[in-house]
Amino acid sequence: MALLEVHGLTKRFGGLVALRDVDLIIEESNIAALIGPNGAGKTTLFNILTGLYRADQGKIRFQSRSLSGSSPDQITRAGICRTFQNIRLFGEMTVLENVLVGMHSRIPLSLSDVLFRASRLRAEERQATAKAMELLGLVGLQGSEGVWARQLSYGEQRRLEVARALASQPRLLLLDEPSAGMNPSEAQVLMSLLRNLVGTHVRSILLIEHNMRVVMGISDRVTVLDHGEKIAEGTPDEVRIDARVIEAYLGRGKWAGHAQG
Repeated sequence: MALLEVHGLTKRFGGLVALRDVDLIIEESNIAALIGPNGAGKTTLFNILTGLYRADQGKIRFQSRSLSGSSPDQITRAGICRTFQNIRLFGEMTVLENVLVGMHSRIPLSLSDVLFRASRLRAEERQATAKAMELLGLVGLQGSEGVWARQLSYGEQRRLEVARALASQPRLLLLDEPSAGMNPSEAQVLMSLLRNLVGTHVRSILLIEHNMRVVMGISDRVTVLDHGEKIAEGTPDEVRIDARVIEAYLGRGKWAGHAQG
């Protein structure tokens, strides 16, 4: 069953066509990967899906509802949340506070609740803190809630970003190069975490990733972009041997090495 459906998506920046007639379907209970060389249009696609860019053409449907033209906050409330390629934590806030920031779209408080410190506000704060602590435990950051975010290691900061994204209760989680800068052991921890999220905390995950061991290790389906066009799609094994992918993306030697790993 399709969770997200993208049809004929096109985006132009002046004379540059960043995406051309791209179709994409994300099914329920799947981890899907979006790969391709730098400049292929992957982040542009994420930016359109999360309302940062408007598509010039095409349709986006999420849970059978049109998202075309929706704002970022509307898309977050609909159930899509993302992380970014470059870490965007609040370094001078604690780990716990960073996760609580991600909950703002799900806390139903009025201005009067906040101004007069209503009992409802105190109850919501207690529930939010308990949920944030649960998410920190989920990503392996229990005991670090009082630490400044900037004091975490790189891999821990990446996991904190995932916890903050989960705080908005997404149905579809978009991850932009989640293993970038991680060592092999950190990437392995991330892979285990993502597998455990699907079906328990999110319905599906779509990730942009350059680490082929991560892509091949956790993806149910892989979509390949090159110069803004979809050139291949299928299971990891199908994409691994696709001649267009080998030629356009990795090159024969590098891809073969990953395929054997």
